[in-house]
Amino acid sequence: MTIHTRVLIGDDHPMVRRALREALTESFGSSFELIEAGTLGSVREFLEAGRVDLLLLDLQMPGMDATLSLRALRSDFPAVPILIVSAMEEARVIRQAMELGASGFLPKSAPFTAISDAVSAVLAGDLWFPQTTGGSSDVVDDRLAARIADLTPQQHRVFLMLAQGKPNKEIAYELDVHEGTVKAHVTQILQKLGVHSRTQAALVAERFTRT
Repeated sequence: MTIHTRVLIGDDHPMVRRALREALTESFGSSFELIEAGTLGSVREFLEAGRVDLLLLDLQMPGMDATLSLRALRSDFPAVPILIVSAMEEARVIRQAMELGASGFLPKSAPFTAISDAVSAVLAGDLWFPQTTGGSSDVVDDRLAARIADLTPQQHRVFLMLAQGKPNKEIAYELDVHEGTVKAHVTQILQKLGVHSRTQAALVAERFTRT
């Protein structure tokens, strides 16, 4: 019987979970069993219910108190390595995550290729943290913000709907335009943002619209 690596993805945003699932499936295929949780309570239920080999954890989920919740999880489930996947990229937060026992910290602005690198490192027992402790994420933010600002008003509306996981047909209905028009907008949005899929565009939207 094949024993799969069980990875728990903890993030309240469905598009982020989908993006992480797609990246892990592409890199590791069927060797990974992926489970998802959208709240801290659900994360705890999965951890208590059975074996989890790795937890990918957002710091901003319902029930979370950022690094304070991380401290509690490390105390209650010390055998499960935790890789933080967060839009909170301040050097202070990264240092706190390291000090509280996280095995790694993956900024949501990181390239998709970094996901498999980070996961592989943490599963091998290594630590995986950004090479710089400040400044780089601000540069990324500025570049992405400038690209978002370059979207037309209608493209921006479509962009925000992508973040909500809405399909083209539903977006077309809500905006009262043809579905082909929405497809054209999506293509232009991907080009302007410098991403390759609507899932990646949704990740960018989630990063800049989270409150």
